[in-house]
Amino acid sequence: MFKHEITQNPMPIKIAFIGAGSIGFTRRLVADLLTVPEFAGIELAFTDINARNLNMVAEICRRDIEANNLQTKITATTNRRAALKGANYVFCVVRIGGIEAFVHDIEIPLKYGVDQCVGDTLCAGGIMYAQRGIAAILDFCKDIREVAAPDCLLLNYANPMAMMTWAANQYGGVRCVGLCHGVQHGHHQIANVLGLKQEEVDIICAGINHQTWYVSVQAKGRDVTGKLLAAFERHAEYSQTEKVRIDMLRRFGYYSTESNGHLSEYVPWYRKRPNEIMQWIDMGSWISGETGGYLRVVTEGRNWFRAEFGRGKRPETMKYTPENRSSEHGSHIIEGMETGRIYRGHFNLVNNSTITNLPPDAIVEAPGYVDRHGFNTPSVGDLPLGCAAVCNASISVQRLGVEAAVHGDDTLLRQAMLMDPLVGAVCNPPEVWQMVDDFLVAHAPWLPQYKRSTNAAKKRIASGPRIKTKAYKGAARLKTRSMAELKRLEKKNPRAGH
Repeated sequence: MFKHEITQNPMPIKIAFIGAGSIGFTRRLVADLLTVPEFAGIELAFTDINARNLNMVAEICRRDIEANNLQTKITATTNRRAALKGANYVFCVVRIGGIEAFVHDIEIPLKYGVDQCVGDTLCAGGIMYAQRGIAAILDFCKDIREVAAPDCLLLNYANPMAMMTWAANQYGGVRCVGLCHGVQHGHHQIANVLGLKQEEVDIICAGINHQTWYVSVQAKGRDVTGKLLAAFERHAEYSQTEKVRIDMLRRFGYYSTESNGHLSEYVPWYRKRPNEIMQWIDMGSWISGETGGYLRVVTEGRNWFRAEFGRGKRPETMKYTPENRSSEHGSHIIEGMETGRIYRGHFNLVNNSTITNLPPDAIVEAPGYVDRHGFNTPSVGDLPLGCAAVCNASISVQRLGVEAAVHGDDTLLRQAMLMDPLVGAVCNPPEVWQMVDDFLVAHAPWLPQYKRSTNAAKKRIASGPRIKTKAYKGAARLKTRSMAELKRLEKKNPRAGH
């Protein structure tokens, strides 16, 4: 429990951001926090290993603060421990390895026929992302234990959400909650297909991050869970852009939180045969299933932002008003803990007995309440048996991935890859073993815990023989657009350039 007095006066709390050079999350979360009147006097500390990005984001946030006539101070430093010193709350919004490592998460699996849209939660890319991220988050936790305020809360937005949060709670020695906006986005879709406003639809979601199921949907006091399939099938847009999610709803009886592109790579059925992938996805937006779609858009976004910032262009300042506050959970959690106002949301926490047919040590996403006493999570009970089976398959991979990352155990890493639903559907064991060797060598700068395994992998690659790989670019790949192409697009549509 936190000991701060509930007051209308500004609260002397410190909130740190690790990976603050992420403009999307950092700027949005700062804006959300500063819509809370009591938070006008909070201390914000930004830290990132990339000084250029860090300073760009700090400048933009300071401009927003000034435009809203606030005096809130931001310190920005590449010294992480200085930023964390005395912090009551820490946001983790990192992408370990940046785009340079992310490229390998997509390109290496393609050589073995594993076609991913996102590659940041499960599948080959997500498992390797966890190896980089867990090595880093355990360092963050050490600093938090040593220099942050007692009982500091770590709010993790970094993917792979479940594995990162699992490692922080089990091995990091800090309180950690994982946060995601998938539940809110799906809630909006459900209201849309029912022809209702979101506030008219009440939902209960339960499962694991990115595989959370809307197990109860009520509209105006009536249970409409069983009516969702027909509603989605007749919806003009979603019937085309959410084919995987609708098919999962058809087979398992419940709608799943995550986008079509995300969900398609978490299960073994929709991306294992190249000639069938196009029938399950839509190319109108990357998030509907485009091969390497997220890598493309973040690369374009980074290039655009750096170029525009470099020539003096700044985004329009944000207005810190209640109606502009986002549905991200982070600011609401801190508001609940500091003011006592009750907030209801869906959070990623250690299961214990929240979902009774998922393992107690897993990180589950389930409904809960926050106030000055912290988190209160009601018991959900059993998930429907099929939904639990899908989640348990992923949890087995997550557990292997966490233990591999924490201990630098490449045998567990290979087993995690082998047990992954999509990797296992596409690759045989020798291919998986060789793919992991390729990953260890490519990701060596970000995997200090695997130094010995990486050296052995280099020797195997050099000595051969090697299984022949594919020159495969994916079933639905689009070219990353150049700055010239993005500028032409912006002239046609000023909102489309980035």
